[in-house]
Amino acid sequence: MSDVPENRPTCSKISIVASCFIRKKDEGPSPKKRKTAFEEDPSVKLEHRLGGILCCAVCLDLPPAAVYQCSNGHLMCAPCFTHLLADAQLRDESATCPNCRVEISKTSASRNLAVEKTVSELPSECKFCTCVFPRHALQNHEDKICEDSGNEYKFSQLSVEVASPAAVSGLVRIVVWVVGLLLASFRSRPLEATAHKRRRYRRLTGCLYERIGCGWRGPAHEASAHEAVCERPQRSAGDVLPALEEREARAADHTRVYTQIFSLLSLEKITFNDLQLKPYRTEEFMHKLYYETLRFPSFGHQWVVKAFINNNQPHPTHTAHREITYQLILKSKPQCELSVQWVVARGPFGEARLAPRVSSHTFRGDDDPAPAPLPLADPEDTNRLLSNKAIHFRLLMFLTNK
Repeated sequence: MSDVPENRPTCSKISIVASCFIRKKDEGPSPKKRKTAFEEDPSVKLEHRLGGILCCAVCLDLPPAAVYQCSNGHLMCAPCFTHLLADAQLRDESATCPNCRVEISKTSASRNLAVEKTVSELPSECKFCTCVFPRHALQNHEDKICEDSGNEYKFSQLSVEVASPAAVSGLVRIVVWVVGLLLASFRSRPLEATAHKRRRYRRLTGCLYERIGCGWRGPAHEASAHEAVCERPQRSAGDVLPALEEREARAADHTRVYTQIFSLLSLEKITFNDLQLKPYRTEEFMHKLYYETLRFPSFGHQWVVKAFINNNQPHPTHTAHREITYQLILKSKPQCELSVQWVVARGPFGEARLAPRVSSHTFRGDDDPAPAPLPLADPEDTNRLLSNKAIHFRLLMFLTNK
């Protein structure tokens, strides 16, 4: 038999080397390398993944407040949920989930409190200072804390007392430019885009001397510099008198309606009714949606209230802007003229807050008042009312006949 060369590896050595190579290949990268790759890729962060999972199925954004879900668990924010129900009501159809097309309603859909709490704890960036806060504390920071207008420029732990704003304005611009350059280099995006974003979302405020006629509007951090050179405090009383009169006229307009309601409460004949507007359809070729109450008595006569969507337009679902107008109609024939004033209030069963407004009309039996807009304090509540099966409100009527 021929001898095996000494430099030739044996089978046992080859199997050992192969097994070591296979084991090292299966182990993958080292833990240090895996950690570095995880940190460098922002798409694998937990908040980014949760933001994509917990977003609304309609607007694809994180829900600002309440979160509803269908029977299959698909999430919808409260504004989109009420918008879907309002669209279905206007089309005389059943509302469906945009993902699975299962039927949804206020009774079948349920709120997801776990998702609401999770979304409120997700970090979000302030649109003014780019600091990160939980979503439940972000609104308070942007409205009351961020870029507080005062006599100090604050940056990190450095606080500089400003004796003359013009003297340090150049220094502040240089510091802001350097910080913007560093942020742009770290985020790998042009500095112009960062500066454009900062200019776009700058919080606006007014001058301290606005009530005496100063119309300046600008960023909150520039308010103190403007107030130091504002010319309004140096003007005479005769110069600021027109501005004070205009401000007094606006305040009188706000208080006039309350004074008018208070005077109406001293009348002898006052009635109020808690009414319910129910939806109906016209029998035309293109069905139109309108609301109407049952007949109710007041001052010895029969009355009814009708409501229309977008002034009775044929296709109210084709526009995002929706408005509810109502009309008070006298059903019985009066023996004499009826001078009536009325106020629409929210009532014990209403879901939307109404602004105070006094309406008046003289009913003669052959003419009715023109439809007037329902005085909603928040126009966004229109879809909220349309998503219900009925609209509840309270009607206070005052007979002003002598």
